[in-house]
Amino acid sequence: MADDCITTPAANNNNNNNNNPVADETKLLEYAVQDLPPLAVKELIAHQVCVRCIFRLFNIHEGIYALICPTTLYSIIEKATEVEAVTTESFQKSEVKSNICSVCLGVMQFSYHDQKDMLVEKDHAGDFAMIVAESVKEKYHEISSFTLEVSLPTLITENESVILSHMKKKYASEVWFQEKFSFEHIITVKDALKLSITHSLETLLGVKSSVSDFRIRLTYEHVDATSAENKTGKNQYNKRIKSGNGFVKCTNETVQSDDVSDYNFQMKKVGQPCHMTLTCSTAPVYIGGRYLKLSRNVSQTRWIIDDERKGDASVEELIGENILPVCKGDGYKFHAAGREDIDVRMLGSGRPFLIEIQNACRVPSEASIKEMEKKINSLESNLIRVKHLKILGSQGWSLMREGETEKQKQYAALVWISRSITDDDLETVSSLKDLKVLQRTPIRVLHRRSPLDREKIIHWMRIEKIGGSSQYFLLHLCTQAGTYIKEFVHGDLGRTHPSIGSILGCRAEILQLDVTDVKMDIINE
Repeated sequence: MADDCITTPAANNNNNNNNNPVADETKLLEYAVQDLPPLAVKELIAHQVCVRCIFRLFNIHEGIYALICPTTLYSIIEKATEVEAVTTESFQKSEVKSNICSVCLGVMQFSYHDQKDMLVEKDHAGDFAMIVAESVKEKYHEISSFTLEVSLPTLITENESVILSHMKKKYASEVWFQEKFSFEHIITVKDALKLSITHSLETLLGVKSSVSDFRIRLTYEHVDATSAENKTGKNQYNKRIKSGNGFVKCTNETVQSDDVSDYNFQMKKVGQPCHMTLTCSTAPVYIGGRYLKLSRNVSQTRWIIDDERKGDASVEELIGENILPVCKGDGYKFHAAGREDIDVRMLGSGRPFLIEIQNACRVPSEASIKEMEKKINSLESNLIRVKHLKILGSQGWSLMREGETEKQKQYAALVWISRSITDDDLETVSSLKDLKVLQRTPIRVLHRRSPLDREKIIHWMRIEKIGGSSQYFLLHLCTQAGTYIKEFVHGDLGRTHPSIGSILGCRAEILQLDVTDVKMDIINE
């Protein structure tokens, strides 16, 4: 280490700078870089490694360097390492803005192309954080915390690996390298960027960074890296050579070349910074309740065949399209505890459902939920109604799926039989408890369901006579979820056995069917 490197302990800071944070940070940074090796620093600068990456490579972890402009950073390096003033002065004037770092590709220079392909250049981390925060606040007004995620092109890791390999080969015998340089502890570009802007983001957004459902993601892509990968069909930097006690990833050319002076030419040259895309996402918001379907011409979900809609509307759309705008989400998914055919009404207590709002910018209040319910129930079409709307946790979806297959459902069916109903028929039907029924996949759904045999249970049944008619009656029954009721009545050409027809020994047809109760604890009365 050169004896004449400066030593500026933080304790010697001038008291006049106590009220000047930038001056204090500059002094602290000067102290942190006092032992940098001049020749190695000069070489890195000559090969277009930005000063912030130099600090990273030498394990200077103080995030304050991100808050200071590049010109000041180079002056600090000049003082600490005695790099000739003429070298850094010319480099500052011609390289600070125009040249992109050969390692971080502009990421730590806060230089990038935005989504409109406009070049953005910022000197300070705080200025870059301001851009990120403003983009977040444009769309999201209510966040309680955030997680910052960064995605970088592999070219950054590859170019850094080449430089690290070169540094080890050339300087491994130096005392400073043995004492200060550690491959294992080098802070990555990704972590350095997070360290640089997280505190500013917390201040600007007014919330803390933590493990959060709200994620801010910065995705950096580089056209040169993408072209190289597409051209080769795979990552061309895919070999590793053993170096000392660890492995260093190198290019194919690095493995083939023994001349360490050529390392700069083995790096992928770049002339432009990365393209940066900012996206935000949140965990889904689940709003649950029970719906009643009052029409026999409304499907549960969208039903469009060959661009032609079947039915007047769908429960999914009538509910989802009225909830989505309030939550300001990107889209929604509809989940229900089972389903009924388009011609089957859902009455009684209603069927439990969930609307999963994707990437919601706003979580509705209890008052907003009540307004949603009122708006849906006042629709002029009067096709559906909802009740007991509430915000549910993410476990609601799994409970809904469980209820679709494991809970009980109650029905009321208008049935016709080919002979007159008798009192013995009433007694026979009502005496059957937990009747096991074997159902082969119904003919009407064979085009979309696997041909399987399913055993279902009819828990109880009773017949209600209709005055003035001897061949028509209402069949009330409680079944295991997933039972095909229509087929249980008419037998489906013997594919369901036993059936009402086989039990009564006559032909039976179902004319109308209503669901009257779906027993699930997830949405209570």
